[in-house]
Amino acid sequence: MTMTIFLGSLLGSMVLGTPIAFALLISGVALMIQLNMFDSLIIAQNLINGADSFPLMAVPFFILAGELMNAGGISTRIINFALSFVGHIRGGLGYVAIIGSVLFAGLSGSALADTAALGAILIPMMVKAGYDRNRSTALIASGGIIAPIIPPSIPMIIFGVTSGVSITKLFMAGIVPGLLIALGLTIAWTLVVRKDKVAVFPRKSVKEMWHATKQAVWALLLPVIIIGGLRGGIFTPTEAAVVAAFYAFLVGFIIYRELKIQHLFRVFVASAKVTSVVMFLAAAAMVSAWLITIADIPILLVDMLGPLIENKLLLLIAINILVLLVGTAMDLTPTILILTPILMPIIEQAGIDPVYFGVLFVLNNCIGLLTPPVGAVLNVACGVGKVDMEGILKGIWPFLLVEVLILFLLILFPSIVTVPLGWFT
Repeated sequence: MTMTIFLGSLLGSMVLGTPIAFALLISGVALMIQLNMFDSLIIAQNLINGADSFPLMAVPFFILAGELMNAGGISTRIINFALSFVGHIRGGLGYVAIIGSVLFAGLSGSALADTAALGAILIPMMVKAGYDRNRSTALIASGGIIAPIIPPSIPMIIFGVTSGVSITKLFMAGIVPGLLIALGLTIAWTLVVRKDKVAVFPRKSVKEMWHATKQAVWALLLPVIIIGGLRGGIFTPTEAAVVAAFYAFLVGFIIYRELKIQHLFRVFVASAKVTSVVMFLAAAAMVSAWLITIADIPILLVDMLGPLIENKLLLLIAINILVLLVGTAMDLTPTILILTPILMPIIEQAGIDPVYFGVLFVLNNCIGLLTPPVGAVLNVACGVGKVDMEGILKGIWPFLLVEVLILFLLILFPSIVTVPLGWFT
């Protein structure tokens, strides 16, 4: 009965169009009434506790860093760098999009920001060169979800804060899966573009490649600084976010000189808008998470999944199929905030490495960004690429299939995540 009331109030509120954060509060209030313990002070206290988190402070700084990078000309230089090396290959602009997705992922940690930045620059170039607009937009959307997997990753931070798992380890564990997705997209793009008649760029000279590399070197150093600093224990993920924002400001303002003082107000406002949404979601989720624990919902779920707990593989497959289905109807951040406190007790009881599960969980939720009807990244890509939802869905299936296959490859072979994690940490 308790689980029915929680899910009914949550899903019912969402169906009525209530914003996710308020739906979480409504479901929390419904649980309190069911448990006969309604107290507005408890709601207020948990709201404050939900946002009062030092690790969670990394989110606004990484968001600010991403906005500063876009305003400071870093995005353009990264694309020119990739273009100088692979632009002359058949289908080269697609490879530029994939390389750009990996490099952007090491800078911002946001799928929406990376998709918008890459799409705005590359989609017009790809269409002009004869590439199919729907497929080009789909590729950039598919590459955009690498950002929440390769460090720094905003969803990894949210999962780490919610579950109590080391954010630094989550960051390190995401490197290889993120690169695997890039490799999978490269193979898929090679297969789908092989018969297209598209223009290629002239091969760049060594001098031109060196010039593009020099222009991009300051941008390329940022992921090295973040990963190196975390790996060496020089700073925490929150401090890394501050370093990233400060570094992006220095590069854009002093080195590239494209970031002007008059741009800062717009950058800060844009960052504040995104941050406010994420932080309010985190605060509202704490109310539901606290009440989920009080109502013993995780124990009820453990009892339901009891027959699978002894078999880790079947349990992971069942959970990931569930998350894939949920991801079609719910955005990434609320899914992490809602399901993490429910699933973690099951993962712990089954003896599954929480860092490994965190990578699977975030990757699975990222795939949800590409599935209708919600598909936040799909919607952003449609806007940037000027295509409709039906068009982008026609082009995205080869790339989406590759990403789902990689997810199940990681489920079948956990060492793909755990062994490199040992190297990095």
